[in-house]
Order: sequence, then C-alpha cells, then structure tokens
Amino acid sequence: MRVEGSEIVVVPHTHWDREWYLPFQRFRLRLVSLLDAVIDRMEADPRWHFTLDGQMAAVDDYLEIRPERRDRLAALVREGRLAVGPWQILHDEFLCSGENIVRNLELGMRRAEEFGAAMMVGYLPDQFGHCAQMPQILRLAGIEHACVWRGVPGRVRTCAFAWEAPDGTAIRTQYLPEGGYGNAASMFEEIGEPGGAGDGASLLPGRVAGFAEAMGRWYPHGGPLLAMYGADHTAPAADLADRIAAEGLGMRLDTLAGYFAERTPSTDGLPHVRGELRSHARANILPGVLSARIRLKELMGRAERLVERYAEPLTALWYAGDAQRFLDLAWRRLIEASCHDSVTGCGCDETAEQVAAHMAEGEQLGRAVCDLVTAERAASVPLGAHLVFNPTPARRTGLVTLDIPSDGEPGLVSGDGRPVPVQTLAVAPTVLDDSVHPAAELPVVLERVYGRVLFGQEIRDWSVSRDDRVLTFRVTARAGVPFDIGDVREALRGAEGEWRVRILADPRRTVAALVEVPPLGLAAVGPDAAARMLDGPVSAGPDVLDNGLLRAEVHADGTLGLRTPSGHVVEGVGRIVDGGDHGDTYNYAPPAADRIVGDPATVDARPVLDGPLAGAVDIVRTYRWPCRGDLDAGERSAAEEDVTVTTRAELRAGEPFLRLRVAFDNRCEDHRVRLHMSLPRRADASYAEGQFAITERGPAAEGGFGERPVPTFPASGFVAAGGLAVLLKHATEYEVTGGGREMALTLLRAVGHLSRDRNAYRDQPAGPQLPTPGAQCRGERTAEMAVMPYDGGLPGPDVLRAAEEYRHDLLTAAGYGHATAPLPPSREGIAITGDGVVTTSLRARDGWTEARVVAECAEPATAVLRGDFTEAVRVDLRGRPGIPLDVHEGTATLSLRPWEIATVRLRTA
Repeated sequence: MRVEGSEIVVVPHTHWDREWYLPFQRFRLRLVSLLDAVIDRMEADPRWHFTLDGQMAAVDDYLEIRPERRDRLAALVREGRLAVGPWQILHDEFLCSGENIVRNLELGMRRAEEFGAAMMVGYLPDQFGHCAQMPQILRLAGIEHACVWRGVPGRVRTCAFAWEAPDGTAIRTQYLPEGGYGNAASMFEEIGEPGGAGDGASLLPGRVAGFAEAMGRWYPHGGPLLAMYGADHTAPAADLADRIAAEGLGMRLDTLAGYFAERTPSTDGLPHVRGELRSHARANILPGVLSARIRLKELMGRAERLVERYAEPLTALWYAGDAQRFLDLAWRRLIEASCHDSVTGCGCDETAEQVAAHMAEGEQLGRAVCDLVTAERAASVPLGAHLVFNPTPARRTGLVTLDIPSDGEPGLVSGDGRPVPVQTLAVAPTVLDDSVHPAAELPVVLERVYGRVLFGQEIRDWSVSRDDRVLTFRVTARAGVPFDIGDVREALRGAEGEWRVRILADPRRTVAALVEVPPLGLAAVGPDAAARMLDGPVSAGPDVLDNGLLRAEVHADGTLGLRTPSGHVVEGVGRIVDGGDHGDTYNYAPPAADRIVGDPATVDARPVLDGPLAGAVDIVRTYRWPCRGDLDAGERSAAEEDVTVTTRAELRAGEPFLRLRVAFDNRCEDHRVRLHMSLPRRADASYAEGQFAITERGPAAEGGFGERPVPTFPASGFVAAGGLAVLLKHATEYEVTGGGREMALTLLRAVGHLSRDRNAYRDQPAGPQLPTPGAQCRGERTAEMAVMPYDGGLPGPDVLRAAEEYRHDLLTAAGYGHATAPLPPSREGIAITGDGVVTTSLRARDGWTEARVVAECAEPATAVLRGDFTEAVRVDLRGRPGIPLDVHEGTATLSLRPWEIATVRLRTA
C-alpha cells in the first residue's frame, strides 16, 4: 500500500539530553549502548541513516569510552549516512552569552569536520525559545537552514517560514509541528501485535496515513514530509529499514542533512517572523527555567565574563607565551554547561551540582590565565605598587580597591605622574601578635612559619634580643627578600626562660583609588607621600547619597528615591516582595490562595562609606515570610520565619547609576522573592539586552498551547522600561507589572520538584516528578544590579556604556618588581569606539588579533578601531576572510548595519 500524497522522509535520530533527571555518567552508559547498536546496524545495512541530535558532545562522550570505534564512526559520517554537528551541545539560547553561542557553533563545526563533515543545519529541536540574532549567527557561519520547534508564533501555519534577525538577515526555517522532534516517534511501535486491523496485521499503513493527513496541512505547496523518528534517549527499531521496505508506503530513510540538501534555502514567498521566538502558542517554552537555581545563572555569567573579557584580551594583547589550551578548556566547560538541561537548573540535584562544578572550572581556568598574564606584566611594577588592566575598549576612569603601604594619609600617583584620588576604606593592624611563651615552646611557635609566610604575609626582617628575651618578626604583603627559618632556630639555640614573640606588620591601608586606564590597556599606580590629595564628588549621610550625577534618598519603608541634575525622578526603588510558588523548575505557579508579603516589619538605615569616592548605606529590613507551601491545600503555611534582608546602596565617583546588593538567608521553601522598581512613567514596552541584541517586548506573552503565557522574560546586560534601566551581571528574569508602572526582577525562586504532574500553569508534565530539595535554594542569597534613570525608549549609547562599565570592573595585580624601580607609563591596547557599538570579544586566533563587535542600535553605526596594527580584514564566524579594510596610521573604520554582528582580524606587519 502507498499513501496518497507526498513522499515521507523518515529521519531516525535520538534526542540526547546529556544530563537531566539523571546525572551525566548514568546517561552516558545508555548512550554507549545505543550507539554501539546503531553503528553495528549501519555497517551491516547500507540503507540505514541516523542523525545524532545536532551536537558533537554525544560523539565525544561516546568515543571517550569507545576510542577504538572512532574510524568506524568517521567512515559513516564521510558516507553521509551519519549526520553530526553543527553544535557542540544543544544550548539554552537565553542563559548564556552570545559569544558562548558562537564558540559552541565554532567548536561543534570544527569537531564535526574532523570526522568528515558537519551537518549544515541550524538544528535547534528542544531549546526553550530562540534568541533574536540566531538567524544572523547561523548565516555568518555559512548555515542556510534552521530547524526549530518551541517558541514559534501562532501566525506560522506552514512547515517553513523566513526567520529574520534584527539586522534583516533571514534564514529558511523548518518548523517541527505535530510533536516537534518526535513527531513520528510512535509510528513504528507495536507493529504486528494483536489488536490492530487483525491479529498479526501491521498497524503501519494506518499510522502513516494519519501522519500524512496531520502533516499535510503544514505543507500547502507539497514536497516531502519530514518524519522525525526519535525521542529522548531512545534508539530506533532494529528492523526499521526492513519494515519500510516491506510495506511500500512511499517512505525512505535519510539524515536531517540529507532532507535539507534537497530544500532550497530561498525565503521567497514564506511567511516572515522577525526577532526572538518566545511564543507559547504551539509548544511549552518552560519560562521558569530562567529563575530556577539562580546560582547557576550567576556562576555562568561570572565565568563567561572572566574568560571573554579578561583572559582572552589579556593573552591576545599582553602575553608573549601560549595559554590557548587553557582557554580552550575553559570554553569547553562553559559550552557544555550551557546545555538546555544544565544551566537551566531543571535537572536533578546531582546534575545541578556537577554543572556548577563545570562552571567553576571554567572560571578557575580563566582566572588562572589572568593571573599568568598579569604576573608577567606586574614584574615590571615596583613592590608596593599595582598594575591595572582595563577590559573595556575605550579609555575609562574607574574605582579599584588596593592594599597599599601607608604610614599616614595615603597618596597615590600614576605611572604618567598624575596624582590619583584615594579614599581610605580600612587601616590594617600593625601588631599581629604579641605573646609570651616558655623557651621550650619556641620550636612550636616557629612552626607557624610556612616557607617565608607568617600570618598571611611575607617575612621581610627578624631579630632576636637575648638580653630582653624578645623575638620579633617584621612582615609585609610581599617582601621579595631571602629568608631561612634555620637561621632563626640557630639564633634561639640554648634559649631559656620566658620569651616575648612579636609579629609586626608594615603599616598598610585598604583604599579605593580612582584610576584612569587606556582602552584594553595597562596602567600602574603606586604610593607617593608627596602626591597631592584630591577631593572626590561623593557625599554621604545617614539616608542620602550623592555623587553629582545621581542623588539617592532612603525612605522610611526602605525603598529609595533617585534624582538626576537633568530632572529625572524615580521613586520606590528596591521594594522586596515575597510570594508563594507551587510550581517546579520549569514553570512558576502561585498557590491558589497566595499570601504576598511586601511590607517590612522593621527598617534601619546604616551608613557604611562616607566618600569622597564611594558612598554606601545598608538598608536593613526584617520580614515574616511563610515557612513553606502546603501543596495539597493550595496555600502557604501559617508558620513563619523571621528574615532579614540587607540592601546595600552605593554611589561611586563618575558613575551615573546606583549599585544595589541584596542579601538574605533563605530559610523558607516554595516561594519566589522579587525586587520591585517603580518606573518613572508607564511602560508599554521593555527593552532587554542579551545575545548581541536589545529585544523590545510588549506587556504580554502569546498563549495558545497548554502553558500559562506569563510575561516573565530574560535579560542579560540590562533591562529598561519607562525611563529606568537596570544593569545586570548575569541572565535575570524580569517582568513589567502593575499596568506598566513597575518592574520586578526575580532574586530567588525556591521549588521542590523537577517537574510536578499537577502544575497550575502547565497542563502536561515537563519531566519526571522527582524531588529536588536543592532547588529550594536554602542558605545565603546575594544579588547585585545597578539602577540608572534614562530618557526612555530604546536605550542608547549612555545605557550601553554604563552596562559595559558596570559588568567589567578594572582588574588589578600587585607589583613585585624592585621597590625603587620607577612606575611604568600607561600602555594602550586596542581602542574600539562608536555610538551604539558593543565589543563582545577580542582574542588571538590563527596568528591574528580578532575582535567581534555588534551595532546594538536601530540606526547605522561606525566602529573605529585604533591600535598597533597595519592590516585588517572582515571574516565570518568561522574565520574565513572577506573584505579587507583600509588601515591608515593604525586606524580602521567599519560601517555597520543596525544590529549587525561583525568580526574583524587585525595584524601587525
């Protein structure tokens, strides 16, 4: 029997969640067994084709256990019967940086090509929505087709549509209707079992006919129907090829790459969808993953920044050695942690712990590389002085915290001879220990010395007075002088009686210093008693902070009011609101009878820093939060916990924003805590930065499937609405509430199940109903952000500049050169400027210095690159050269379309 209509192309595959409701190693054991069988069948039967889920991680994980099968697997790839890549892992597009997405694609394509070929399809089968710039990212890598399931809006009624990035780049995109990546998963089950058309009769013809009828309405112009035969962690039927051949139903086996090889990449005549795909109309997008286990989002953001914006630029510009293997390993960890069941936090507790460890490894590798480079450069900075690195590609002046020798009022000077403004934060004690010991205990006392370190500092001098029976150690932060504990033991030989042991530290202060540093460059600052003390602009009182650019006042309820000299006024900043959450790691769901706690029981404002460079106040509020949720009764418990929430508000010299740090000990369960900001004016839209774009969103989300379309959305660099921008350090969930009059940012969402079978905001389970006590996020919780009034509408260069500087503090390293050596002068790296131009990466690659920039603006922009280079060329995301740029006296200009991503390679002749 042959089903009337188009041919059906059956794509056998498995969707492989690398780690999820089971940890990685337990899933990998299943993967090895599955691929052993698949490879054996493919070698035995040339009709077989298989698609390995679009991610190379499955290949690498398999070959780590079966290295002897590499050549066999590669032979199947070269034959075109096994499709691998183009991704390294199937990531979550909103919970990692745009740069992480690019490196994921870069690594996956390179690894796939090592086996023969990468599948040139942007296969995105299970991501919880898709970021706006994905079409441009794919096209810049040479990929002309995308394939998606979740997030497609209701107006798409065909199997293909033109998905358009903000810059206008469009890509032909295949929608996977009627079940997503498993739309044919049940087609070949129970063939020939009793209960069909008759005992022993095949059920396949009827199922194929039903499939063709259901899918046919999505193919108005005909063409082969795409049947995705696979599901989570499953293998295809062993006799699949025989069944298809025997039935004669107009079906054939192929890979996903083979299916798209026969499709034209043209988008002519297709319905257009512009920007991100976050609709709930046709599939669940599970938005609660944005705020589940929020610590993972913090770890990811911190590690990405350290590797992208510190370790890579430092090695590219200021290191003569080779640290690339360390950087590659760091990226491997961060890419793998970006998986849509990893950084999302929607796995079991064991998985979350392992993901956190991988993120920590990525950060540690990045920090180690930074230490390596700055240590090399700090060798030319005298002892007691400091090296400062600017990760921003524009000249800036920023506050750094330094520990400096100082016997009186501190004075600092730069390597260029300019006085540096200073504010004392703390004065270290000079007497670290003064105690009396019997002579017999002196050998034990000397065991405190580790090498030449004593009480955390290095010994620079010591003395023994036998007449007074006094042993004195003088220590300093870094001595750089020879020391042998054996000399001390020899000097104490034969000691008797009671001995006084003193450990004296050189006078030191911890100071905040306002340092000017060239773009992506280095500066040095050191103590100078003759340096002229400079005043700073920051003043602080018990409940008022002012830096000349912004004034913050603490109100009686603990919220803040902000005012700028230009007349911007914002009230009600920093309200803490606690509510119940009877959802799970995938979807927030309030109790049927929720109890909201927004009013503090007590409020106390405590001054912390009083200027002149930084002023801060701690706002301490106490609340009574319900202890837990009663999931059966649909309400919160009557029992309550006393919770103290401390919000530190800080203004720094030269910064047009107020820094906030919120801290509390979470001792409650089944709840959500949000930080609310009143908006200066009603907002009809919000603007969220992330993944190479600023995305405009309305006040509501499109629904239509089995999930409540809650208007909570992701933001990475900042979110802005109604004249207020909130600057962020990691991916954060936000919502514009109160009829557009308020913004709420999620600080914590504490839930007890991976997925709940009964979730009021989702009709169907999203996974197994497993307890996840770790997702209750008990313990200390700290969140940081900054608030900045602005003119409103689409944020412009002022907000972009502020977000860049807030996220990327200056980096310091202590000098350890000769104490009398002069301070080295400032050195400039590469400057990249332009209104609306954002730099996302600068690294060494293939003998070049490669920079990536984005025009995050609605108008054409010009990027100006300046540095010690004589050659410049545009390249694509794979490094393939394109248009050369004119270079004149170390300067090149680059014209950019609105929202265009551009990669440029620079080289000195």
